[in-house]
Amino acid sequence: MLWGGSIGSLEIRTAGGETRLSARFPYGQETELANGRYEVIAARAFADRIETGEDIHLLAGHDYNRPLASRSAGNLTLTETDDALQIDATLDGGTSWARDFLAAHGSGLIRGLSPGFRVRPDGERIERRGNGMLRTVTKADLFEISAVTRPAYPSAQIEARAWGMKEAVARPLHPLNRWRL
Repeated sequence: MLWGGSIGSLEIRTAGGETRLSARFPYGQETELANGRYEVIAARAFADRIETGEDIHLLAGHDYNRPLASRSAGNLTLTETDDALQIDATLDGGTSWARDFLAAHGSGLIRGLSPGFRVRPDGERIERRGNGMLRTVTKADLFEISAVTRPAYPSAQIEARAWGMKEAVARPLHPLNRWRL
């Protein structure tokens, strides 16, 4: 299994006791994994497992013993476009590792976003570049997405915004927006 990240972004919102997490893993971002070794995740590389509804997990630090959400639990949604993989999850903070993740993220300690995947036998293109190479992953089985401190791709980033219910309710509500927070 390989882990990688690429200029991803993560947004966290807290309202009414539950935390909503939204993240975006963009495709087509070339990243240098080691000196002269580059990698790109092609658009819709993870489509097969996503479209068939396979169980995929959101984890803290690629650790299956610290799950934050999953498709089978009904609190993780993955949507794939030509530009990015969109990740939406609801965390209840009922486990110690979920509280630890939220505290570490809030303190700025966790800023990486990294998918765990296995490249299929026909799922890569290798191009030589002088003394280096570029690998483009075109088909891979996605098993999990993790929030990490140091992603395999150094450019992976996480952003967060915490908006509480008090802030949302404090603004004047237009009658047509009364159901939106």
